[in-house]
Amino acid sequence: MSRQARNQASEAFVFEGIHIAEAAVRMALKNKILVESIGEGRDFDPSSFLDEAREVMLALAKEATDGAARVAEQRKSAWGLHTKSRGTHDYRDRDTGNLRRRGREYKKVAKELERRAGDEGELLRLIEQSREAAWEDVAANIASTLKLVVQRPDLDEDYEQMRDARMQALRQVDLSDLAAQQKKRAKAVRKAARKAGV
Repeated sequence: MSRQARNQASEAFVFEGIHIAEAAVRMALKNKILVESIGEGRDFDPSSFLDEAREVMLALAKEATDGAARVAEQRKSAWGLHTKSRGTHDYRDRDTGNLRRRGREYKKVAKELERRAGDEGELLRLIEQSREAAWEDVAANIASTLKLVVQRPDLDEDYEQMRDARMQALRQVDLSDLAAQQKKRAKAVRKAARKAGV
């Protein structure tokens, strides 16, 4: 592989790591927004989610730093071993260059995530994207519910009387289901992030 191809592959790894981390941050924030702002009826204030966004971003940066340390240990263990490898993660001396590069990539991802965790504008951008995603989920859930139970104020004389009950059902049932779906998706994103080494 040429130096240029290696550099492109390295840049792609770093880009993908940051992209996956941002998706994980958005998922965590979306869940928090669904529960606090929508489920509990609190007013949405982007600044109230800054600490959460920062904490999640820094936790992912730490995972990347830990990944760099793990790769460094693997590289030390592989150094000087010239026997045949017995598996994918059974590294040998010939793998030390790739492991060194992978360690640098993890460090770049960690450094960029730490930088973004300190950038309030970047965090607010992620919070806004998370808010939009939360409302899209709520809207989709409401639309699917409305397809099942079509009630129109002009056709149903009990519409106003039952509004509070419908809103309570939305909070207790629909938003709970939505939060469970979001947790499942967040778990899948975290799994993909771990698999990608972020």
